[in-house]
Amino acid sequence: MKNPKNIKMIVMDLDNTLLSADKTISDYTACVLNKCRQNGIKTAIATARPKRILDEFLIEFSSKIHVDSFAVHNGAVIYADGEKIFHCGIPSDITKNILNSIIRDFPKLTVSVEADDVCYSTVENLSWEHTKIKNADFSDLPDKPAEKIITGLSHINGDIKSLEKYLPENLYAQIDSGTPPPIGIIMNREATKYNAVKIFADYYNYDITEIAAFGDDYNDVEMLKQCGVGVAVSNAIEEAKAVADYICGSNDDDGVAKWIDEKLIKNV
Repeated sequence: MKNPKNIKMIVMDLDNTLLSADKTISDYTACVLNKCRQNGIKTAIATARPKRILDEFLIEFSSKIHVDSFAVHNGAVIYADGEKIFHCGIPSDITKNILNSIIRDFPKLTVSVEADDVCYSTVENLSWEHTKIKNADFSDLPDKPAEKIITGLSHINGDIKSLEKYLPENLYAQIDSGTPPPIGIIMNREATKYNAVKIFADYYNYDITEIAAFGDDYNDVEMLKQCGVGVAVSNAIEEAKAVADYICGSNDDDGVAKWIDEKLIKNV
């Protein structure tokens, strides 16, 4: 079992990991995260959510905690100490080609695109994502790289490989099971949470072995496996638990904070 005593930074997934089911953090969790910073351990969030949604959480939590860094869209956009330090995406022409192919082959499939922190979608009333609905044929997409393409999976039997045939080698498709029903996400191969961790490490001059990662879903698996210490919450998918060094309590039981308190803070 890996020893967590040398950890200098913690990188946490948000939904179903740090946040409870009602999308809040407890005063206890906030207190533990603040103790981390007081003891020289930097804190970071790595989430599939867009920046506009994370900003809402950070504003809401600002009276409780301060986060040093964060990666959104699974690492397509990365911020450290308030500055954007990395961005990658899907070129606009490739985005349109993929959209046209998916819509042609699966006309009933729900499709959305995240570009320039706006969600363009064929689905109406996605208020939780602050969606700005444009034309369903995506004719109003900006001439900028898209951070990700999002599709429903019900019409292709949930098989992510059905999406891969549309992708050039520098893109990948992955299932996101965080909010049922599962969705498919298409992204640049550089947009992964583990790549974000490596960028954080370079920025702060840390070794990967000095970073602990916390997560629950498919997009967390690589960072749980590759970081100095990987911790899966007890409500995580089996694939995440299988590669984790530790299993902590659930997101509804302050699992991340309790593990940090016991393994990191009390050992400082």
